Amino acid sequence: MYLAANGRPDAPPRPPGARRRVPAAVLALGAVSLVTDISSEMVTAVLPLYLVLGLGLTPLQFGFLDGMFNGATALVRLLGGRLADRRGHHKRVAGAGYLLSALSRLGLLLAGGAAGAIAAALAADRLGKGIRTAPRDALISLSGPPESLGRSFGVHRAMDTTGALLGPLAAFAVLWATADAYDAVFAVSFCTGLLGVLLLVVYVPAAPGPARGPAAGPAAAPAAAPAAAPPAGTRPPRRPVLRDPAFRRVLCAAALLGATTIGDAFLYLLLLRGLDLPPALFTLLPLGAAAVYLLLAVPAGRLADRAADRTGRRTAFLLGHCALLGAYALLLAPLSPPTVVGVLVLLGVFYAATDGVLMALAAPALPAAGRAGGLAVLQTGQALARLLGAAGFGAAWTLWGQRPALWAAALALAGALAAASRILPAAPPTDPTAPTDPTDPETP
Repeated sequence: MYLAANGRPDAPPRPPGARRRVPAAVLALGAVSLVTDISSEMVTAVLPLYLVLGLGLTPLQFGFLDGMFNGATALVRLLGGRLADRRGHHKRVAGAGYLLSALSRLGLLLAGGAAGAIAAALAADRLGKGIRTAPRDALISLSGPPESLGRSFGVHRAMDTTGALLGPLAAFAVLWATADAYDAVFAVSFCTGLLGVLLLVVYVPAAPGPARGPAAGPAAAPAAAPAAAPPAGTRPPRRPVLRDPAFRRVLCAAALLGATTIGDAFLYLLLLRGLDLPPALFTLLPLGAAAVYLLLAVPAGRLADRAADRTGRRTAFLLGHCALLGAYALLLAPLSPPTVVGVLVLLGVFYAATDGVLMALAAPALPAAGRAGGLAVLQTGQALARLLGAAGFGAAWTLWGQRPALWAAALALAGALAAASRILPAAPPTDPTAPTDPTDPETP
């Protein structure tokens, strides 16, 4: 059983070409992410001020803590995906991750000035984020038919980004109302995080069965039975995700393109230095890119779904990286104030066309019993590749200067795009264990 296109289990099939609604489970998960991101970004917005100005940590100490825990997040995703797939407890594992992140705000509230307690609270937050990401995305991919995954992920990412935009505003509102009381920010963030966990428990259903297309009617019922998701509490058969050639292609392309992504902070820094902008603008630049991402996430997902029958979602994913290449090109041209707007718009287009679209591209190639683990492998591979890309660009900037380093990054991205266009499967990848619809005229 799965949540049908209108958000109700076992809904009657819609006529071909009918507009599909976003599944109720996706909207519920989006609400959870929105509330949780408000909680998370409240802390993220004030944490550098609290640690560096309030507690006296040096920028090097703060950078070490933040970098170490962010790197660990990528590896913890593998654990979260494996635990979710082990017995089909996607909701429980995701809920544990959300709860751990919420409790980390309480840890910051109780830590006082103890560096060890602060480090433990930051570690708990990053661990929670790493644990919940893959099971959450697996729940999204299992909550509706494969042909509308781009739209589902787009809606979720748009709601998630809304929380990321509201979080800093909420933090500064609390600081203004309490005369810079950081403890009040942590307390409000903790309560907001618990609200996200409550929304998950009440409104998000347990992991549904594998997402399929419209039901084929009573005659198709016997064919659908072998593909039913294993009941909770039983151990599904394991099939290593890396054995699937379509998934390997998606993973290789994502890692290759990720290794040529230099990181948002470098782009913002290049804008500030090139135009001699005030340093205070550095904290506002991400809001511009996030706003574009918010506006375009759903349209990008819908466009990717419309092209799914012909080229899968590969075209949208590649075009998103073309937008990133355009941002590099703008930074290489003579800089002017409109350059800032152009770079932020292209960066928002990049994320709208790649973040959720990549999950929608890879999910149908993964069996339901191993989907969370497979998405965790993909997310970890991409995150580690981006870490290498950012480190490589930083080293090139140090050795050659910012302009030669940016030229090298642009050429590397152009080469990666050419290679990825050949690596990515031309047809939409599908789960080989999924049933076929005998009434579908395209079914062999």
